[in-house]
Amino acid sequence: MEKAVVITGLTKQYGNGRGIQDINLSIDQGEIVGILGPNGAGKTTLLKCMTGLTSPDQGSVELFGADLQSNFKNAITPVGALIGPAVAYENMSPYKNLKMISRLYSGITHEDIEQALCLTGLTSYKDEKISSFSMGMKQRFGIASALISKPRLIILDEPTNGLDIDGLLLLRKTIQEISSKSGVTFVISSHHISELEKLCNRFCFLIQGQASFYETRNQSLEDVYIMKVEEACR
Repeated sequence: MEKAVVITGLTKQYGNGRGIQDINLSIDQGEIVGILGPNGAGKTTLLKCMTGLTSPDQGSVELFGADLQSNFKNAITPVGALIGPAVAYENMSPYKNLKMISRLYSGITHEDIEQALCLTGLTSYKDEKISSFSMGMKQRFGIASALISKPRLIILDEPTNGLDIDGLLLLRKTIQEISSKSGVTFVISSHHISELEKLCNRFCFLIQGQASFYETRNQSLEDVYIMKVEEACR
């Protein structure tokens, strides 16, 4: 099976000493991979390098066999992403915003927009101005914008930020349904360890720019995370 993501020797260092160092990561199609780590560990840097928002100092990223740096268009076309706060014209409704976004892609229909709104629980609010939304509702819109192109790989950076319990449950259900029915691959960073534990089948711990992995379930994810942090501090 073709790999969804292959990252080799990925390094990006900033002047303050933060960043990522020599990351190697391979993700199969259909996997849901969680990225965990403390603030400043490099989670967002990794995801930005995976989407071309940041250029690495060294290393490579391949998405479905296409190199992100030398073949950007083919590599990024099957990818949907939400990195950072959702971006929208706040004086417009979610539907009108998604309609504008849909023009960037071919073959996006009215039904596709309605489905993205339904999956994120925004159908009842589709004609309201986004300026009236709470942080969690804006986050839901951001996730809808990542779904609109029907991608094969969805990258979400802290998608649970601002979500209430209903939003968390809906996000979990949406990701599980899309993954099981369509074989879409997810890469998700989050501080909500318990949510990632329910969602993901593999985990990448990013601590001080270094990556390690956890795939078995003979320990709680929280216990493994604490152990990884303590090991890094020794």
